Amino acid sequence: MATLVPKKQEVSEEERFEANLYKLADLALEKKAKDLKIYNVNGLTVTTDALVICTATSEPQVKAVFSAVKEGMREIGKPSIYTEGGYNDGWLIIDFGDILFHIFREQAREFYDLDGLWADAPEFKLDLKP
Repeated sequence: MATLVPKKQEVSEEERFEANLYKLADLALEKKAKDLKIYNVNGLTVTTDALVICTATSEPQVKAVFSAVKEGMREIGKPSIYTEGGYNDGWLIIDFGDILFHIFREQAREFYDLDGLWADAPEFKLDLKP
């Protein structure tokens, strides 16, 4: 007797990209990251397609957000390709290729003002619950 196996539905690159953005944002928000913004920089820079920026209010929170996002993304098959910064530097970056994730302490976020730099870039509007 033949068994029917349901055909796997193909997921487009755009759907996969958006799912990765949701997952990354969700992981950061689970660790109480604040003021999370996602900028669509596709076509504005050759280095990445999206910038995700958030604020952590303490060094332990920076560590928690960094670890949760790096490990959580690896678990879904999206490992980081590069990280930069230290927990006490005020700014950590995780590069996932098409997504560049920035974790700032409040003073560093104000000082470097990436939000101002990319203010003309459209924001991704994901239905996120902080």
